[in-house]
Amino acid sequence: MTTVQKIKQIEDEMAKTQKNKATSYHLGQLKAKLAKLRRELIEPRGGSGGGASLPAFEVAKTGMASVGFVGFPSVGKSTLMSKLTGIHSEAAAYEFTTLTAIAGEINYNGAKIQIVDLPGIIEGAKDGKGRGKQVIAVARTCNLIFIVLDVLKPLNDLKVLTNELEGFGIRLNKQPPNIVVKKREKGGIQVTNTVPLTNLDQDEIRAVMSEYRLSSASVAIHQPDATLEDLIDVIEGNRVYIPAIFVLNKIDAISIEELDLLYKIPHSVPISSKNWLNVDELTERMWEDLNLVRIYTRPKGKLPDYTAPVVLRRGKCSVEDFCNAIHKEIAKQFKHAIVWGSSAKHARGQKVGLDHILEDEDVICIYKK
Repeated sequence: MTTVQKIKQIEDEMAKTQKNKATSYHLGQLKAKLAKLRRELIEPRGGSGGGASLPAFEVAKTGMASVGFVGFPSVGKSTLMSKLTGIHSEAAAYEFTTLTAIAGEINYNGAKIQIVDLPGIIEGAKDGKGRGKQVIAVARTCNLIFIVLDVLKPLNDLKVLTNELEGFGIRLNKQPPNIVVKKREKGGIQVTNTVPLTNLDQDEIRAVMSEYRLSSASVAIHQPDATLEDLIDVIEGNRVYIPAIFVLNKIDAISIEELDLLYKIPHSVPISSKNWLNVDELTERMWEDLNLVRIYTRPKGKLPDYTAPVVLRRGKCSVEDFCNAIHKEIAKQFKHAIVWGSSAKHARGQKVGLDHILEDEDVICIYKK
């Protein structure tokens, strides 16, 4: 029996098992088994995964960040890609026009950002249908995902695509679960929680730990809405948490009243790639979700240079990170810096050290020893 067949068998058993106190342990085991089988699809072991593997798409990383286009065939990904980057990604009014990953680049707010148009995926991609595994494997490496949807059927397609990505270990617009699992030498399973457990019970937790052969471990739960899937994600440890924008394409085909309803979908931006409508809002949201920070330099005795910012990623935007982005020797010769902008305490500028955290559009002047 192939991995995909085993997954289907477990899904069928879960579907016909009612959830109650008597079945919680069994369901916990089934969910853990399902996660382990899905891991085999992500990281195949030998040749037992259920079919010959296809070569991965080769996409060399460029720029400060990468944005992957994911969607069903014929939703306008290629048109959007071509107009954003100037790179030709073949577009036509039939399905499966794009057959490989096509990479381009845009310059936005002084930052070079890679755009990757991926082939359209189909339902069942996470189980190996089409080239879904290769497509989603590239999506896992992106800093942001554009899920491009046909505006006439966005919610149903979004549900299917989210399910495909989730099945491949991608968590969209989520933070890692606030759960800590630590193995111990002895003492059995000890569960502690600082918040009420509304979606978990002790039997489910112990079932999952048993399936992963964790006979002695501490489980500390600090997330009020934590689910069994969150616990499994922490144990598996191979999940990626990526922001996503739901790009609702082809708004030229709907009314203003329908457009107003689309804005109520969280994380969504309605556009028309064909008529180039509302794309400015999309690129603005892209910048916000990528969490990039522009830092302008000011040579001693001169005005700031606003033409070529040093672009850093939020979370790695200290003065030391700024120095290293220019040249690693600068930090070694560093004496202090003067910073102007939202991170400075004073409008006239603040004297800071290497550990100072910079904010977007700060201006910095470096003084060497």
